[in-house]
Amino acid sequence: MKLNKLAIALAVITIGSTAHADENLFGYIRGAEVLPKGAGEFYQWFTQRSDKGTGTYRAIDSKTELEYGVTDRFQVSAEINAMSLKTSGLVINGYLPSDKEFGLRLQSVGLATKYNFLSPAKDDFGLSGYASFEYGVLDPHSGQKKTEYELETQLQAQKYFMEGQLVWVGNVGVRAAYEKRKAIANLPQDFEWPTDPEMEISTKIGTGLSYRFVPSWYIGGEIVHETEFETEVGQERWSMFAGPTLHYGGDKWWASLTYFKQLRGGGEKYDGQADDGLHLIEKTKQEIRLKVGYNF
Repeated sequence: MKLNKLAIALAVITIGSTAHADENLFGYIRGAEVLPKGAGEFYQWFTQRSDKGTGTYRAIDSKTELEYGVTDRFQVSAEINAMSLKTSGLVINGYLPSDKEFGLRLQSVGLATKYNFLSPAKDDFGLSGYASFEYGVLDPHSGQKKTEYELETQLQAQKYFMEGQLVWVGNVGVRAAYEKRKAIANLPQDFEWPTDPEMEISTKIGTGLSYRFVPSWYIGGEIVHETEFETEVGQERWSMFAGPTLHYGGDKWWASLTYFKQLRGGGEKYDGQADDGLHLIEKTKQEIRLKVGYNF
């Protein structure tokens, strides 16, 4: 058993043969690895969310993040999030009041911490705890002004198989948010736009497998189930997304590309939505995410 642990640990730290610490093999779920003490990492993410079944809807999210290893087990990070939006021919009562189009604007800022309890490279099983706080100024769905305070906690698990060639990752998380919309002038007649404070609580469960098929290249798949509850309506929505991820990891930088498709969803529907078994008020039919990281 000790020899097996040593072999996996050596494989994990071999440059060009497998993932570096906290390298993102997936687009939507995160592994248990953390940065070593004194190390830093820069991330740039772009996510396109598109298609609500009617009209035109395309949002692009940008995340710029810096991580730093305080100790070999504890890391901190800060992020700036922006979004662009284009909607036309689609009005959803209470959510999308009118056509809207704008380029990248500040959406939120955030701080996060991550502590590693068990190392997937040194132990049989990796486990980390993650917590983040985010302050938002734009609604990520409509692009309208909204004040939001969000707290998220998550357990992140990871295990190596076949001396690190096959990697399993699993996440379980809870998110709580306080939100207050800004009033909008000239709303459509009888259009609902609540401006009272709201509380949301959501749970998220995700898992994925990634396989190194040639040196530095991984192919994998991931699936995420999310459920959200709101102050007045109880369970508002749920959705399940899944898709493939292609990952490249070099000596100093890495990149991951993920296509995420909504398989099933439920909860509120907008007027005229097809009976397609999807949730399309706050979610879309598909997402594409590109993540690039640089280690320093």
